Amino acid sequence: MLPRCRTFRAVARGSDLFIMEYQHTLAKSASLAGTSLHTGEKVTLTMRPAPINHGFKFRRTDLEDQPFIDADVAKVLMVERATTLSEGSVKVYTVEHVLSALTGMGVDNAIIEMDANEPPIGDGSSLPYVECIKKAGIVAQEAPRKIFEVREPIHLETSGGSIITIVPDKKFRISCTQVGPEGRMTQFFSTEINPATYEKEIAPARTFVFYEDVKPLLDKGLIKGGSLENAVVIRDESVMSKEPMRFKEEFARHKILDIIGDLMLSGKRIMGHVIAVKPGHSPNTEMAKKLKAAYTQMRSMVPTVNIPSGEAVMDINEVMKVLPHRYPFLLVDRIVGFEGENKCTGVKNVTINEPFFQGHFPGHPVMPGVLQVEAMAQVASILMLRRPENQGKIGYFMSADKVKFRRPVIPGDVLFIEAEITKVRRNIGCADCRCIVNGETVSEGDLTFTLIDA
Repeated sequence: MLPRCRTFRAVARGSDLFIMEYQHTLAKSASLAGTSLHTGEKVTLTMRPAPINHGFKFRRTDLEDQPFIDADVAKVLMVERATTLSEGSVKVYTVEHVLSALTGMGVDNAIIEMDANEPPIGDGSSLPYVECIKKAGIVAQEAPRKIFEVREPIHLETSGGSIITIVPDKKFRISCTQVGPEGRMTQFFSTEINPATYEKEIAPARTFVFYEDVKPLLDKGLIKGGSLENAVVIRDESVMSKEPMRFKEEFARHKILDIIGDLMLSGKRIMGHVIAVKPGHSPNTEMAKKLKAAYTQMRSMVPTVNIPSGEAVMDINEVMKVLPHRYPFLLVDRIVGFEGENKCTGVKNVTINEPFFQGHFPGHPVMPGVLQVEAMAQVASILMLRRPENQGKIGYFMSADKVKFRRPVIPGDVLFIEAEITKVRRNIGCADCRCIVNGETVSEGDLTFTLIDA
């Protein structure tokens, strides 16, 4: 039983009802002790409550000043048979099982204190951590849980044959194919991940090692605390352990356990379906980096801009005094800055209400490239048409050269359109232009146009 655990709340929004998930932390502190797998040291681990938006942080209580290390993929130092975090000279080894248990059981914020550099291995699964979490209890916090909904596939393929793809899904699911050397012990398992399935189907799965890998690992100074009580050893086609296999796909399930812990180093829970073939800590953490980058890009919808004041800014009404275009072909919402007489930056907010999205394309809205070129031309035209001698004229395209489209523009994007007049001869102007989204150039080109009387 998890006391006082309020995971969801129904909230009215207009005529609809939606479910809000809340962040959770531990109700109190709880500890477990044991031997670490790789270093073989005795260690006591204590899980403690943490405030809203704290995330997971490890703390080395055996060191002076008791330093913290964020559970962040940017801190990953090594992925040799386990995931190691480092902050300067401070290290924490084999963090994946603890993070997996906290994530799988629905905890968002916690401090993990240890009086050594590696958590206890227990029986090789994450079940001891689950029991510790249940002993502490879980409570809801007064802040919504932030979940990254994967909208576009994210793919990773390594030279070692590992493949991880995350595709859109309304739940968090993992499907994993474990493949051993020469295809031995190939197993598959797939499940939705929630506290109930995690505790029953994933947490009990133990770590494993192939017999031929044992000596090389020992030679590297690893698995000093390993035994048949905390790991399953595979020799040829036989399984060596102190107890029978807990599941027929125990190895695939343990790989899912590791994936959950490693992906949480991205800092975000996800809504999506993870499909993994031959995963490992290295590809797992590489995918965590990709997730973090995708989330950062999604959140940074508008880059920081210093919007000048006074005459240097043209709102939509001032834009319409200069440009003759009107709905549905006015593609500039505002001019946010001028640099001298020949350079300016405009803004176009791209929304799903744009009429062209009805047919370009149904179910997959993408702003047509030709309209991005038109937006660039309109911003460039403003530079010419705002001059007193050109007021009341209309700009016509003459040519568009070196046009490149680098990535799709979709609803919710904000186009920052830069235009610089490079040549003016009588009523003909040439301009270098580009469209930028989230600090990244999405299209560019050299435009030539002419101005004529209306």
